[in-house]
Amino acid sequence: MLIKDANTLPDKWGKRPSDRSVGELLRGGVIALDKPAGPTSHQVTAWARDALHVEAISHGGTLDPYVSGVLPLCLGKAVRLTDIVLSSDKEYVCRMILHKDVKKEKIIKVMGKFVGKIYQMPPVRSAVKRQLRIRTVSELEILEIEGREVLFRVACDAGTYIRTICTDVGEALGCGANMTELRRTRSGIMREDSAATLQDMTDAYIFWQQMGREKWLRSLLLPMEVLVEPLPKIIVKPTAVDAICHGADLTIKGIHMLDEDIRKNALVALMTARGELIAIGKMNMSSAKIMESDQGKAVDVKRVFMERGHYPKMWRFSTDIEELQEPFVQ
Repeated sequence: MLIKDANTLPDKWGKRPSDRSVGELLRGGVIALDKPAGPTSHQVTAWARDALHVEAISHGGTLDPYVSGVLPLCLGKAVRLTDIVLSSDKEYVCRMILHKDVKKEKIIKVMGKFVGKIYQMPPVRSAVKRQLRIRTVSELEILEIEGREVLFRVACDAGTYIRTICTDVGEALGCGANMTELRRTRSGIMREDSAATLQDMTDAYIFWQQMGREKWLRSLLLPMEVLVEPLPKIIVKPTAVDAICHGADLTIKGIHMLDEDIRKNALVALMTARGELIAIGKMNMSSAKIMESDQGKAVDVKRVFMERGHYPKMWRFSTDIEELQEPFVQ
């Protein structure tokens, strides 16, 4: 990261996300659910809410009822990060059946053309407007071909319809094809090997509540900071943290470090030196401009996640008192 001010006060407040209690993680965390085929995403989210006894919960990325796999669940404060989960890239394993016999060599050749940018028309039964759009398939690996059945893995942008890929492959082969089974194996950084079943969640919560054994439930819960890993980061000086929690935007003089090559208007995560998420904002200038300047507003803060008072009020120790909105001082 670029160091904007090496003379900032050392961060001796706050709490590392890994040091949070189970209760704190339930009030601001995320869990990867292994959704079974059958119920809707809305239904399994409701069951998870009851199992974990949380008030606020949302899922990141709807899976059709017959589709299984990774369904991220945002808890408590993390619900306001659901849109970031929705935009994360995904990975699936799909079983496709061809309507006629086709040579393996031709199948491999044609499916190889679906890597990269592709045009897609959402299916008739979809929750979005039916209009042609572009999606990127970063990987498409054929795992097995047996007769007319093709098993393949695909890594792609959010909003890519695997069912449509199957249909388009069938048209390109000239034989027709359709999807018969689908499983999501990854959503962003969350993978199926670390996903929990509904029964796991229910049992782990009971172990914690009734027996005081929190290890199992803690292993299932992730801090909400994992959801902003794809975003560029700015490390905020401890003297400026509470001001942001009270509604102030981030000025250049409140920055300790920042990622390189952040462009103007990019969405950015404001973090403490201890790795805690303070807020999400929109860059008012690029990283290069920030490094060249000594004053001015660097980030328009859009959503604040840290509670007021978590860091002490040290605005008067800041070198940028006026821009950190002095009227908020009590």
